[in-house]
Amino acid sequence: MIGVYDSGMGGLSVLKELTSLMPGEDFTYFSDDAYCPYGPKDPDFIRERASIISQELIKDGAEMIVVACNTATAAAISFLREKYPIPFVGMEPAIKPAAINSRTGVIGVLATQGTFKGSLYHSTLEKLPENVRIIECVGEGLVETVEKGILEGQEVEALIHKCIDPMLAAGADHIVLGCTHYPFLKPVIEKIAGAGVTVVNPAPAVARQAEKILSGLRNVRHCGTGHYCLRHSGPGTEIQSLFQTFLLN
Repeated sequence: MIGVYDSGMGGLSVLKELTSLMPGEDFTYFSDDAYCPYGPKDPDFIRERASIISQELIKDGAEMIVVACNTATAAAISFLREKYPIPFVGMEPAIKPAAINSRTGVIGVLATQGTFKGSLYHSTLEKLPENVRIIECVGEGLVETVEKGILEGQEVEALIHKCIDPMLAAGADHIVLGCTHYPFLKPVIEKIAGAGVTVVNPAPAVARQAEKILSGLRNVRHCGTGHYCLRHSGPGTEIQSLFQTFLLN
């Protein structure tokens, strides 16, 4: 079984890619919605939650855990890899491929406060060519909007305009989604950004990395019955219906 967890429903965007790539695997998804959003929270608290959730998933039989949250990856991935004997796959900032493919050399990055403060993000920036310009924006209110199940409409468009208009004005031709909640809003982001802007979702690359690591653990490529299980620390009202919708589509 593969464990997948996030602060809420955002990690379902990663789970969808995982199940598409590994349909024969069993997955348990843990939504820590009682403590969502993670973005403004202290890194020590996020590490504590990551440890508690990881212990639960390992107890359930997880061979590998995908930390399907950029903020939790930034705060806890090194800690988790040192503490537990199973592999952990985290979210990688997809800035490098965006920079390679950019025509203008201007990249917009939409992420949480916690992701922007993380060492992984900063180490990625240090490896970029000097002529690449990064325009950052904290997606204020976007996680909360997705958690409510509001994925379109005037409220969403107003929030996205506030985030990406400065990127577009600066000439960004790629916008990197640095939070797993944001792919739910990708259609609206693409609509506002226009045809000349590529919106980068890192989830497919993370799923490929997870499959590669898992295949190195055993001889059988896929092992399981394709069973999916949902766990959550809070009420989980919205995520229960979205969990089924995402896995069936």
